[in-house]
Amino acid sequence: MNIENFIKNIDDRNEKPLDTLTDCGFCGILRTIGCVGDSLSSGEFETLDQNGKRHYYDLYEYSWGQFIARATGATVYNFSRGGMSAKQYIETFADEKGFWNPELKCKAYIIALGVNDLLNDKQEVGSIDDICVNDPSKNKPTFAGYYAAIIQRLKEISPDAKFFFMTMPEEHNRKEIEDLKDRHAELMYKLADFFTNSYVLDFKKYAPVYDEAFKEKFYLNGHLNACGYALTAKMVTSYIDYIIRHNFDDFGEIGIVNTPYKNYKG
Repeated sequence: MNIENFIKNIDDRNEKPLDTLTDCGFCGILRTIGCVGDSLSSGEFETLDQNGKRHYYDLYEYSWGQFIARATGATVYNFSRGGMSAKQYIETFADEKGFWNPELKCKAYIIALGVNDLLNDKQEVGSIDDICVNDPSKNKPTFAGYYAAIIQRLKEISPDAKFFFMTMPEEHNRKEIEDLKDRHAELMYKLADFFTNSYVLDFKKYAPVYDEAFKEKFYLNGHLNACGYALTAKMVTSYIDYIIRHNFDDFGEIGIVNTPYKNYKG
C-alpha cells in the first residue's frame, strides 16, 4: 500500500461524507458512544391496528446506535426515548434514568434532537447567546439553551469526549418545515463552533431526501423500518469516518480518553 495515495484520497476535495457506506472505517476507534435522541434514535416502530389507531414501540435492538454497536464492536448506549425533546431530557428524563452517571461516560456522543422540540412542540429555536457557560441550569429556556445544557452536563462527565450534532434530513413533501430545519442546521454549526471537540453530521445537506420513493423502502408508516435504521447506521458511521479522516490530529488521543493516562506534549 502506498501511503501517499492513501493521504491523497483523504484530501480529495470531491469526496462527500456519505460516499462510503459499506465500511465503518475509523468510526471503530470510538469504543463507547452515547446516542442522545428521540424515537429515531430508539428504533421506534409505528404500527396501525385494525381500527387505524397508531401504536409506537421503542425496539432498541433496531436503533441505528445498536446497528453501529454490532458493526464496530463498540459499546453504544441508547440515551433516548420516543417523543424525547431536549427540554424533557435535561429537566427530567436523564435524571430519572441515571444517564448522568459517570460510569456511563463515553468517548463520543451523538445528539439527534429537534424534531419534537421544534416541529411538534413549536419551541423557540434560540441561539448560542442563550448559553450560560458557568452554569447550564441558567441557560435560557429555548431549544438552544436546553440542547447546550445537555452538552455541558456531558462535558462535565467526559471532558475530552467528541460530540456529533445531527441535522434533520430534507423531506420533499413537507416544504413548510424546511425553513425551520435550516435554522436548526445553522444552530448545530454554531454549537459545533462554540463547544470544543464538536462536529456536525449534516444529514440535511448530504443524506438522501426522505421523499416518497425513500419512504416506500425505508419507512413503516411514520417512522423508519428495520432497513431504514440499518441505513441510518451506515450513514452515521460513514460520516464519522469521513470526519476522522479529515481531522486526524483531533482524534490522535481518543484511545486514552476516559482513562487514567495522559499525554503531555513537549
